[in-house]
Amino acid sequence: MGQRIDFARPGWFWCGALLCLAGVLCHLPMYVHLTHPPGHQATMAGSASDPLMMIGMTLVLVGVAACVYGTVGPRREHGDDGPGPLRAGFADDVPLTRAHWALILVMVFAVAIDVMKPMTLSFVVPGVAREYGLRSAVHPHGSLPVALLPLSGIGGTVIGSFLWGRFGDRMGRRPAILLAGVVFLATSVCGAMPLFWMNVLMCFLMGMGAGGMLPLAFTLLTETTPTRQRGWVVVLIGGVGTAGGYVLTSWAASLLVPHFGWRVLWLLGLPTGVVLLLLNRWIPESARFLTARGRLADAEAVLARYGARLLPSPPRPAAAPADSARDGYLRLLLTPYTRVSLPLVVLALGVGLVTYGFQLWIPSDLQRLGFTELTTDTILRDAALLGLPFNLAIAWLYGRWSSKGTLVLLGACTAASMVALAAVGDRIAGHPLTLHLLLAVPIWSAGSAIAVLSAYTAEVYPTEVRSQASGLTAAVTKVGGVLMIAVVVAAVAPPSLHTTALLGAVPLIVATVAMFVSGVETRARSLEEISATDLKGNASASA
Repeated sequence: MGQRIDFARPGWFWCGALLCLAGVLCHLPMYVHLTHPPGHQATMAGSASDPLMMIGMTLVLVGVAACVYGTVGPRREHGDDGPGPLRAGFADDVPLTRAHWALILVMVFAVAIDVMKPMTLSFVVPGVAREYGLRSAVHPHGSLPVALLPLSGIGGTVIGSFLWGRFGDRMGRRPAILLAGVVFLATSVCGAMPLFWMNVLMCFLMGMGAGGMLPLAFTLLTETTPTRQRGWVVVLIGGVGTAGGYVLTSWAASLLVPHFGWRVLWLLGLPTGVVLLLLNRWIPESARFLTARGRLADAEAVLARYGARLLPSPPRPAAAPADSARDGYLRLLLTPYTRVSLPLVVLALGVGLVTYGFQLWIPSDLQRLGFTELTTDTILRDAALLGLPFNLAIAWLYGRWSSKGTLVLLGACTAASMVALAAVGDRIAGHPLTLHLLLAVPIWSAGSAIAVLSAYTAEVYPTEVRSQASGLTAAVTKVGGVLMIAVVVAAVAPPSLHTTALLGAVPLIVATVAMFVSGVETRARSLEEISATDLKGNASASA
């Protein structure tokens, strides 16, 4: 295990994590009370001021603050050698080591639990609407729209993607990932919130944590995996993790919700968050990040675990000095990144409309068509399982055929499935086999598209902005969901299956064409080569 890259203040971080754990445990009696309460509606208001719950919330807030203080600020740096003309590189004949496989398994788990957070929204919405008397597809005469809950959650993921993308480029990939894990743990208290506005607030905070994990995981994997294996490994992890997260969520919903209520799905953040933190020893800092910070000794220590070494750096793109003067996300939409960023942003918007718009309302739509809650959860679980094997084919195509071509193919497949569902509409309820097959395609292809989009984004940008660029596309993906849910909040009930499918299809078609015209091929190319040649070419063309 060798290398050890510490936080700014490791003691503060781990003490804060323990406080968060203690605070979450203090909420468990409230969860039990709300799940099997005597006179439930009458006691709800009084439950909000439960002393043990207030103590637990205080511990959680103090714990999160301690973790933030432990990760932000001056690092304990060993061997800061100053900037040098080196980069982190891998020889093409370097195989995947045990350290690589350990990181791969941990990142599959991280991606899966990240996906479980927003996907859980689709499974808790029916139960939330019933418990609080809210307006939904099944209860059109309720008071407030239940769509406020997913709106707050997905809105939080947008902000979280931007924040954690920034954190990853400032404080490092490893501390940012583990800080997101703490937020996963802390916000599992959402399952014990007695009032609807409390659920909305905690759901927003939970979304902020979930929004950051995906871009950070793909950034770290892209920077750590050897060039020859990078494409298929990163996409496979993303595809399996995304599909696995959906399978686990639908499985947990069908198995647990009938016995323990919808709140139990939020409490799954407690064990998953703890496990992620315990796996921290297999999450390294990125050697490329360390090298960009001039910490060459630390970078060499990390690379030694992966059978890699530092190599002479190719020249930077001509536009780099001017670009470094700009800061923030706006720079990613300007020269030399324009040609790369615009197609990715449009594609991310289309994928988001499918993933966080269409998929989010599938359980409610199916129940509106007459399926029971248990049957709906089972249908979605089976659809996700049907698509799971196709992730292997997508990973192979991305790594062995063409990264750009795979992204175009996925965009076309997802758009075609959306068009088919829009054409069939509510009539699909009378054809169970067709329903399973047509649902399997968007659930699989949209999940794979997120994995491919995330991997591709991490490859085409240079190290100094890679985490922010991953955060940008991740945030725009969620913006699609926010737009879809905002429409629902303003309407009487969620749109029909026909409408949600059509809204997802249109931007996907536009984005797929844009990517076909101006996408960059990354297969079998080093990250430094991609940045040096393509970004330099973009800058020259704009000049």
